[in-house]
Amino acid sequence: MRMLRWISGHTRLDRVRNDEIRDRLGVAPIQEKLIHHRLRWLGHVQRRPLEAPGHRGIVRRDNNVKRGRGRLKLTWDEAIKRDLKEWYVLKELCVDRSAWKEAIHVPES
Repeated sequence: MRMLRWISGHTRLDRVRNDEIRDRLGVAPIQEKLIHHRLRWLGHVQRRPLEAPGHRGIVRRDNNVKRGRGRLKLTWDEAIKRDLKEWYVLKELCVDRSAWKEAIHVPES
């Protein structure tokens, strides 16, 4: 955010909100960028062969692993499911790179 403030010519003393600076410069919110990168990584993992270590560890995980007490942490699988549902994207669409860029309309940076 410091770089965006510097580009726009504002300092913290000017009391300009981060959202306003992002809107003026046309920068996507951080949440959208995180979702975009997570879904791109999903496509990368799905394109890997089934015997690849990344594919085995992420896509096919054992369910008998004991988890700690308290509130369960958000796993990568659950985050992906939430992102796919929130953005109305099919899981198969993440595998096709050209269709992915057209469907999401997120500027690359």
